Amino acid sequence: MKVRELAHYLTSKKEKLDFVKPEYEIERIDSYDIRQKILNISYVDWKKLGFSKGTLHYMKQNAKSDKPFTLNAHVLDRVNKWEVLVSSQK
Repeated sequence: MKVRELAHYLTSKKEKLDFVKPEYEIERIDSYDIRQKILNISYVDWKKLGFSKGTLHYMKQNAKSDKPFTLNAHVLDRVNKWEVLVSSQK
């Protein structure tokens, strides 16, 4: 964003230039609970519900690592509702 702000200043679209570093607050979604849910999902159940095996594979790799990771909104929704989806399928 600062690059765009500098460009606007240089092209006289903006009169003031602010180089103060903005304070970002990032909400992490890769909590311990989410990681455990992902690791406990079986490939068979995931596939039965029509989801991609590759998606689960990479989610499990990310959950095993100590690094932060993100999930797309629709995938996070599936993980959060996993117990309900599996119990309704059986």
